[in-house]
Amino acid sequence: MPRQEPAVVTIKVPFAVRKRGGRKLVLAPDGAPMPPAAPYIDSTLVKAVARAFRWQKMLETGRYATIKEIAKAEKINPSYVSRVLRLTLLAPATVEAILNGRATTGPTLAEAMGPFPVAWSEQRNARAHPAE
Repeated sequence: MPRQEPAVVTIKVPFAVRKRGGRKLVLAPDGAPMPPAAPYIDSTLVKAVARAFRWQKMLETGRYATIKEIAKAEKINPSYVSRVLRLTLLAPATVEAILNGRATTGPTLAEAMGPFPVAWSEQRNARAHPAE
């Protein structure tokens, strides 16, 4: 009886992997990002956004009058409080993307803590065309 060779099937799936904001992003053949299999919730970024809005409320209600007072109460650096408070200026769609775990549409913590445009339309454009 002749020996049969096992059938070999080769499947080629064209894709590219790019690093964006410290994360690996899989790109389809046309260059469009592939959606993640499951939502990825960046808990560090979610906590930072929650802190930002909590601190903003403390300032608005008069519980604390300055960023220095918040920093002293929280036992952290005032510059960190300032940078985190800037997260309250993120566009609502960006905040929603962060909270819902749509990682491809939301910034990383490093990106969010860095300079970004205050105008929501400019934020959207900046995310659509990130500096490489």
